[in-house]
Formats: sequence, structure tokens, C-alpha cells
Amino acid sequence: MLQMAADLEILPAQEQDVPLILGFIKKLAEYEKLLHEAVTDEGTLRQWLFGPHPAAEVLIAYTKGIPAGFALFFHNFSTFLGRPGIYLEDLFVEPEHRGKGIGKALLIHLAKLAVERGCGRLNWAVLDWNQPAIDFYKGLGAVPLEDWTVYRLSGAALDRLAGQSKG
Repeated sequence: MLQMAADLEILPAQEQDVPLILGFIKKLAEYEKLLHEAVTDEGTLRQWLFGPHPAAEVLIAYTKGIPAGFALFFHNFSTFLGRPGIYLEDLFVEPEHRGKGIGKALLIHLAKLAVERGCGRLNWAVLDWNQPAIDFYKGLGAVPLEDWTVYRLSGAALDRLAGQSKG
């Protein structure tokens, strides 16, 4: 049984938290062996998280007032359900704070948000080699969507497709 930190507080991020958010993103990228792909900066995050048309939201978990982890998420939409969902892009807990229920608390907070907002589901992806995370998610009742494969267009391929004419 995971022990929840009694002094845990989860708050929506504010614009002044952008350097902290960037730090969490870089640490997550390093853990996932993808630091070379983490090319964002504070200005870009500020624009897309706190600008006129925010594309995502961030929750920060604090224990004893110290930032211990974060969750970055955004809404998607299920045509089959006819309802919005929440997509969890990033979940990260500092190594020294793991095993204290912070990751679970962030997911509980997101689940509550999803229910409050009328969402039909909460989705995320996990790297196939990250067995500790897979075991953690399965322990919460999450199920892998093994019939689905994630595809991505980015960089030159995205630009190339965007540059094609219709038809």
C-alpha cells in the first residue's frame, strides 16, 4: 500500500512557475533518454501554457512547500463517446519523492478533474521499457490499449505534408 504524504498539496501552475515546469520537463526527458528531443524553452512554454490561447494545463505537487512533481495535460475529444477527455502528456515525480504517493495523488487529481469536467476518459502513453510505470498504472486499474499504435508526424515530414495541395 502506497503511503500518501500528509503534507501534499496539488496546485494549478502559475506563469511564474514556467522555469520550474521547464526543469521538470528536462528531468523527465533525461529519465526517458530523450533529452536531445526536449528543445522547448521558457518563452515557448509561457506562450502555450499561459498565453491568450493556452494549449495545456499544469499541476504541481508540493510536499512541505517543496515542488516534488508535475502533471501536464490537455483536453482531447472522443467522437465515439461524444465527450471530451483528458490526455496526460507528462507525469514526473522527483526521484527523492517517489514512493510517497505523489504520482498517485496527481492521477487522482486528474481523474477528479476529468469527472468534474464531464470527460469520458483519461489517456496517456508510457514507454514500453518503463516497467515500473507500467506496473504502477496497471495497479491503478489502467489498461493498455494494445490494439492501437501511436503515430507521429513532426519536423520535415509534417512540413512536407502541410505543403501539399489538396487532392
